[in-house]
Amino acid sequence: MIWPFNHFRPPRTPSRGTIEAIYGMIVAQAREPAFYQQYGVADTVNGRFEMIVVHLWLVLRRIRAVQDASTFAQALFDYFCSDLDANLRELGVGDLSVPKRMQAFGEAFYGRSAAYDLAMTEGDEALAIALNRNVLDGADIENARRLASYVRKTIDTLDGIEPAKLRSGELRFAAPASA
Repeated sequence: MIWPFNHFRPPRTPSRGTIEAIYGMIVAQAREPAFYQQYGVADTVNGRFEMIVVHLWLVLRRIRAVQDASTFAQALFDYFCSDLDANLRELGVGDLSVPKRMQAFGEAFYGRSAAYDLAMTEGDEALAIALNRNVLDGADIENARRLASYVRKTIDTLDGIEPAKLRSGELRFAAPASA
């Protein structure tokens, strides 16, 4: 659709408040106790980071499928980075170490995103293997298969959200299955 006047065009990037709300939903979902109690994800800083990465990847995957949403995706990723930076500083990581840690986090995110994207083209078992390697430290393929099933259901749920609703911060994830 062509919009005749720029001021009537829906915004390409949601407000900072909406980005914060979306990121808050990602973090809240990543902290769901079921992932740690029934899926075998380690309830550690690393385990929680991995679950945030999975959920951020899921949301960014959906956003990138929306036309003209690259600035939206970038704003959400930037918010993720600023949150990681703030958390590192809160944990007492020194100013000189933060950039190296942030680079490592960025590389981890992009590496995992590429692995999950590739696995999505190769099928459920490939996705389970990628999740097992990254989230479960290669320790539990059965729980990784369950996690892969959750990821597929979440993709279906996110794909069902209209772009305008997504831009306004209306986000839903699949419920993690209990054991």
